[in-house]
Amino acid sequence: MKRKSINRNRIIRKTGLLSAVLFLSILTGCAGQYPAESETPAAALFEETEPSEGRIVVGFCETGSESDWRRAHAASIRSALSEEEGFYLLYEDAQQKLENQIKAVRRFILQDVDYIVFSPLVKDGWDVVLEEAKEAGIPVIVNDRQVDVSEDLYTCWIGSDAEKEGRDAGLWLADYLEKEGRDKEQINIVTIQGTLGASIQIGRKDGFAEVLSEHDNWTMLDMQTGDFTQTKGYEVMEDFLEKYDDIDVVVSENDNMTFGAIDAIHDAGKTCGPDGDIIILSFDAVHAALEQMQKGDINADFECNPMQGEKVKEIILALEAGREVEKKMYVEETYFDNTMDLEEILKTRMY
Repeated sequence: MKRKSINRNRIIRKTGLLSAVLFLSILTGCAGQYPAESETPAAALFEETEPSEGRIVVGFCETGSESDWRRAHAASIRSALSEEEGFYLLYEDAQQKLENQIKAVRRFILQDVDYIVFSPLVKDGWDVVLEEAKEAGIPVIVNDRQVDVSEDLYTCWIGSDAEKEGRDAGLWLADYLEKEGRDKEQINIVTIQGTLGASIQIGRKDGFAEVLSEHDNWTMLDMQTGDFTQTKGYEVMEDFLEKYDDIDVVVSENDNMTFGAIDAIHDAGKTCGPDGDIIILSFDAVHAALEQMQKGDINADFECNPMQGEKVKEIILALEAGREVEKKMYVEETYFDNTMDLEEILKTRMY
């Protein structure tokens, strides 16, 4: 599919349309084409910038900057879709609000970008705005999390196999308990969930539940959302520790919540990790989490690879060349535990 010819003037401040769009951007708190982790003055949004002719204009909306993983993901997109690589990137930070994401996608449609790329906060609520993008003839690439819409409303999806991550965590736990001679014991588990309704949260929960169902001696005591943030991870773990005095395993659906959970466990006078009171299983495997594993606080961490920018670029370039692309593509991922040479791994770890 060849890229349609667009009116570049639509993304210049001088037009009344874009001025209105940028005003809406300020009201909704999204950050225009600026990085999620920086606080950009509102006036900076009105700088007169114009993409050079021939550059591919991409509108990208990130869910937010709530975690180390999310910041690494955003950086990967910005690097791959840079001006040096032949792109002009309009960047939006939705600040973990679905309404902000939908407004951002609508702005991209009004700006007549060549491609829309976004990481959906949750699976539902996308039918109407993606129908609008389809009517405008703008290809949509869904990245990281998935959406529950008709497949004809987006060009392709690329991201992690969250269900496999959850299943791998369950299989790792079963193997670990057998090696520890605890496979016949009663094992009490709690889960700190991510943002409810996010495909990555649903997949990890469902994948782990598959393995859980195969072990009659495993009991899921409780599940609460920590919204993928460290602060809420601490609060949820604190609540679990007050309710239950016999927790054997914590399944934490991302590293930042895990950091909060570890702090809560320590503050309660308990220990965790291979030599501790509580087994910790985490997801994402960011650099800081592997360092925490080195300290002995995390048993295993299941990778969710944020370095997806190059794949997104490859997809766009293939579409530019008129080639077909697969509807669904998974990124390569692995896991880490304390039996590995973490010092060597960390030397080349990019995130």
